[in-house]
Amino acid sequence: MSIGRSDLREIFATRLREELRAGDDDSPAVSETRRAYRQAACLLTRFDPLLLRLPGEGHPKGGAVLELLDDCVAVGGAGRATWTLRSEVREEALRSLAGPHAALRALADNAALFGGEPGPERACLAYLSGHPPRPEGRSADELTDILQAVLWLSCVPGVSGLPATEELQRELERARLFEPLERLVGGPFQGRDRELARLREYAGLSEGRAPPPGPAPPLVVHGPGGIGKSTLLAAFLLGSVRRPEQGFPFAYVDFERPTLSVHEPATLIGEAARQLGVQYPAYHAELDVLAQECQRAARLEREDEERVAQLHRLATTRATVGRGSSREMQALATERETDLFRRVADVLLRAVSAAGRADTPFVLVLDSFEAAQYRGSPALGRLWAMFLAFRNVYPRLRVLVSGRAPVGHPAQPMASLDLELGELDREAAVALLEACGVADPGVARALAGRVGGHPLSLRLAARAAALAGKDPGRTGALIDDLPERRDEFFHQVDQMLVQGILYDRILHHITDERVRRLAHPGLVLRIITPEIIKDVLAAPCGLRVGTPEEARALFDELAGLDLVEPYRPGTVRHRKDVRAIMLRLTGGDRGALTREVERRAVQYYAAREGVEARAEEIYHRLRLEEDPRAVEERWLPGVERFLAGAEREMGPRAAALLTARLGTGAQERVMAGADQEDWERMAAREVEDLLAQGLADAALTRLAERRPWTPCSALHALLAETLDRLGRLEEARRVVAAATGPAERAGCAHRHLELLLLSARLAREAGDLAGAERDLRAAEDLAVRAGLELEAVGALLARARLLPRADAAGPPGGDAGTRLVRRLRLLPGSVLADQPVLVRAVASQMHTRYPGVLDEALDVVGLPAGEEAPRVLGAAICRAVSREPALLGPVMEVLRQEAAPGRRPGTAPPSGITGILRLAHAHGSLDALARRLLEVPDDSGEIAAGVAEAMGLGSGGDMPGGAAEHSAARPRAEGNGPS
Repeated sequence: MSIGRSDLREIFATRLREELRAGDDDSPAVSETRRAYRQAACLLTRFDPLLLRLPGEGHPKGGAVLELLDDCVAVGGAGRATWTLRSEVREEALRSLAGPHAALRALADNAALFGGEPGPERACLAYLSGHPPRPEGRSADELTDILQAVLWLSCVPGVSGLPATEELQRELERARLFEPLERLVGGPFQGRDRELARLREYAGLSEGRAPPPGPAPPLVVHGPGGIGKSTLLAAFLLGSVRRPEQGFPFAYVDFERPTLSVHEPATLIGEAARQLGVQYPAYHAELDVLAQECQRAARLEREDEERVAQLHRLATTRATVGRGSSREMQALATERETDLFRRVADVLLRAVSAAGRADTPFVLVLDSFEAAQYRGSPALGRLWAMFLAFRNVYPRLRVLVSGRAPVGHPAQPMASLDLELGELDREAAVALLEACGVADPGVARALAGRVGGHPLSLRLAARAAALAGKDPGRTGALIDDLPERRDEFFHQVDQMLVQGILYDRILHHITDERVRRLAHPGLVLRIITPEIIKDVLAAPCGLRVGTPEEARALFDELAGLDLVEPYRPGTVRHRKDVRAIMLRLTGGDRGALTREVERRAVQYYAAREGVEARAEEIYHRLRLEEDPRAVEERWLPGVERFLAGAEREMGPRAAALLTARLGTGAQERVMAGADQEDWERMAAREVEDLLAQGLADAALTRLAERRPWTPCSALHALLAETLDRLGRLEEARRVVAAATGPAERAGCAHRHLELLLLSARLAREAGDLAGAERDLRAAEDLAVRAGLELEAVGALLARARLLPRADAAGPPGGDAGTRLVRRLRLLPGSVLADQPVLVRAVASQMHTRYPGVLDEALDVVGLPAGEEAPRVLGAAICRAVSREPALLGPVMEVLRQEAAPGRRPGTAPPSGITGILRLAHAHGSLDALARRLLEVPDDSGEIAAGVAEAMGLGSGGDMPGGAAEHSAARPRAEGNGPS
């Protein structure tokens, strides 16, 4: 007799009683019935236990509920009794089948459980029925199902004729390679013949034409949002690489993917290596090793950036070693990335040569590139260096970029090419409308005449026409509502108006009037919840929502529209493309309504705690065009991640505040509309970036703008820094002297400190040691008076580095070094843990006079992350043993004791001292090992010096005097980039 769902509780209760009576027997023999149910389910991804049938059963009896309770895990949503076999149970059941016929019968008897849905079951049926599916041309999802089916059937005795899993895996990887491109061109693609021809010509693929010799600059495809830049590039790749006569190696890198960052070029190189490994399987292993190296490089660069950021947080370290460390970091990153990309080019050259295609182009497509397109972008500078390195090995590199119009970079060797996308022509517009479902050619032509050729507008028009149905009156009204096309001057306004009218038409077809009234005003909100509907949206929209239940009902209706998408449980947000259209249309009565919604949103979020609520409050205040200085007072640390990208939805003045606070690159339009303070912050970010790249001339050009600056501006110190880099030391000193007094009078303690430290450094460079001493004492006094303990430590560290001889000659106990160590030891460990670079720098600088400081630093912050510390420490140990051979025994004993626990059983011991140190680093025990090494008697002092050197990595500790690049013996003055 079958079991109903109402009987489940009793079944489970019975089973529980049996288990409790079973005592300690944890491994009962598997009954024949249980084995039969396992075999019935072993080729099913998931199943309803009430409906699983044994072979020969006319209808399901539900016995699987009891028999397979311990063999399965529940999957799927709430309310569905959907189970899947545990992997070890499935494998045993597959191996226990009598053969292919038994497997086929088990599947056929339970075909109702998977019906017509795609999945491994259908592939299993095809193989067992003698009609194996062909992998060629399949989607990634289909190949995943086929691969899973083959893995299952390979366990069934007697099954033969299965393809090799390695071949299927390669097909799957290739399908996944094309998946993002196919998704972009998933809808109908019409027109763009001229643009496609231009791309083929750029890549050297034009029929009947010889490819252009030698290198070519990048080609930037740009145009307004929604015009189809990404779709065009995807169509070009798909239309070219799948033709055997025109195939070429390529990589498509979309920086909207969370694992890729335009600010971390190593991630781009790794992704390109991964994709090339799919295209050239014989070189997959070699390229995979390079991709892994790129991951490590990106991690190292993030660690370096964090160390530099810490040096920039304190005014006293920013002025001395911070900016020098920035340049060092950029130089190391560029060297690392160019080497990696050059090695990728070398592998690719060998791969295409082996395939007899040595003259084929490599097309690198960079999508969503806008974040790097600003003047002075370090990412842009590093990318140019990478492209040049790649081209030296593989001259036919072709780089296609989707983003804004080309932005120049001071270090670029040639201007980029550009391809501006305009609207589709009339014929292509009509074809796109017809492909989107507008069946009547007359209606399609009429709509194209009013809408124009913007692909997003055309798709909206097709959807509005579909909602109007076949009623000529409603279709005619839709066309009449659209404005007639005007000249090019009004073109952009026309598109905004057209898109707004079409979207209104789509909203008009929402059946529930209450939901329809919420839909448009709700667009100004970035997220919507039942509570927000009740407290923010309802009243301005003329709705009475008195209870949470009413709000939940409206929310559920709104969440069912295809205009919104889930954000998190109980929260939805409008689709980005829809919201981007409607945010631009806020005039008239509707503008008053949306402003009222935003005012209520400000009140709603201001009454709530947390950084996300504060970010939303700031967002809506800026959208309401409140004074940026007043809004800035509401800023909290941590809101930045919730406001990233929001500047695109603001006017120039509000966008300037966000850009300045978020530290992102600014467009000229935003800078032109910025308040003076925000402009100064954005300009300071740009100048810092330029100086980090060694582009002092370009920095000086930006610094000539929008003077006079405010007294607390960072630009005063940056101008002096720039002049110093250009070899104009006395001018730099005059700039600092002129800015120090106004900063002091304005009460800008941090800026005043920075100027004093910079003045001391410049004085030392000029040989004015008395002036340097005076500025350093003033900086220490200022930090102490202002209660800035960390800044006081930074000032004393600068004194110890800039004037080490004067400090050593000071009175015992009263010198700067003693005060430095004393101040550091008085600070709480929690404070020091937030400034590990500063703590390490002090320990590295003062270890010879205060040996215990290294131990303390190891306890509080440890050695820096990264792969350099084991190398530096290993070299120091080798020097110590070379000078005192008797140290070898005690040192190796320490190393052996530390290496043994971290080594996996069965693995070979690490070779050499550095190998042991790297193993300790990998297992997090390098700090403990360093402490034990400091206990080894070493008269040479090399071990302690090695720990100190490793401790000072990335903190300027390796620069004598903290300013080696600014010393009298520094290299030539900087200009526009490295030689």
